[in-house]
This record gives sequence, C-alpha cells and structure tokens, in this order.
Amino acid sequence: MQPVLEVRATDGFALWPVAEVESFGHLALSGELTPLEVGTAMMSIVADNDIDPEHNDRPPRPSDPLESFLHGLLTFDTLFAAGGLRVTDSATGVTLLPGCCNGLEDWREWYQVLDGGGHRIGFGHDPDPMAERHGETVRLTVDAEQRDSPVIELPAVDLRRLLGKAERDLAGFLALATDWAGQHLPRHAVSVVAALARIVVVSDSGR
Repeated sequence: MQPVLEVRATDGFALWPVAEVESFGHLALSGELTPLEVGTAMMSIVADNDIDPEHNDRPPRPSDPLESFLHGLLTFDTLFAAGGLRVTDSATGVTLLPGCCNGLEDWREWYQVLDGGGHRIGFGHDPDPMAERHGETVRLTVDAEQRDSPVIELPAVDLRRLLGKAERDLAGFLALATDWAGQHLPRHAVSVVAALARIVVVSDSGR
C-alpha cells in the first residue's frame, strides 16, 4: 500500500525545479523522494487547487506568477490532491488504483472499512475501486463496475498494518516537503506546509 498522487506533465513549468513525468501517472509519496520529485509532487498539488476565485468568497488572484499559482492552495477552505492509496497484491500482481476525482486528502476513509461497521467504501470512479469488510477479511475490488473485476483479499489486521505504513510514508513526505518549501518557497513556506499538512493528515504517532 502506497499513498500516490496523480501527477501532471511538467513541460514548460519554471516556478521551481521539477522531475519529468508522464501526465496522469502516479507518483508514490514517501520520505525517499528526490528533491525534483518533491517539486513535481508540489506542482501537482498546487495545480489541483489553482482555480480562479468566484464572487467574493476568496481574495482576488495576485498578479505575481508564483503568488498567483499558490493562491488556491493558500486560500481554499477545502483542498484537493488527485490520488489516494494504491494497493498491490505481490503474489498475483493485481493492483487497485484510486479512481478519477478521488483525493489523497480523504485517505483516512480507509479506516472506515475497519472501524465503520463493515461499510462498503468507494474510492473514485472510472475505474470504480471499492473496499468492503467481511468478518476478518477485507475484499478490495479493482473496478466494481466490472462483473469479473480482479480482487485483492487480505486479513483486516494486515490492512490496519498497511495503513500505518502509508501514514508513515506520508509523514516522511511531509518532512521532505517542509525542507523543500524552506529552500524553494521561503516567503510562503509556513503557509504552504500548513496547507500540505491538511491534505496528508498525519497524526503525531505517524511521524
């Protein structure tokens, strides 16, 4: 299980250094990323929230290119980062990916599968990944819209362990991003890191 971001193509991006990636691919987040990969992750997160203010609900967009790009991340009450948790069965190679419109900021919804009384939880669409608990087993369906969809089954205790590892990966990424922001966005570092912390939502025990 890995927390992943759906990343955008970096062609022509010049506000800070980034790694070249394929558009709409997935970048796994952890404390092992290179500085260029952190830059790419931050570019994608900021771009996901780069939406013009409507009416008077947010301050007007600044004219400075960097401040304009960061404006959504720093002014939205609710933030979005396309992605989620990717789960791969190492025995079969079956992989469950977050679907379209799923956000990394909601990754803790996975705990509802374990603690929410057997809830069936979906994680986006096209594909339509789904998780549901049956007793002490959790069943992960890669695409619930397909009758013959591949599935992953694992003990609930293993899912809880994997979620703990995913949180540690997010905490590691947040630590890297904190150092990165201090170097590349010194004027906005505190606000950017605070916004990022709202997205990755790690607890003190996960750090």
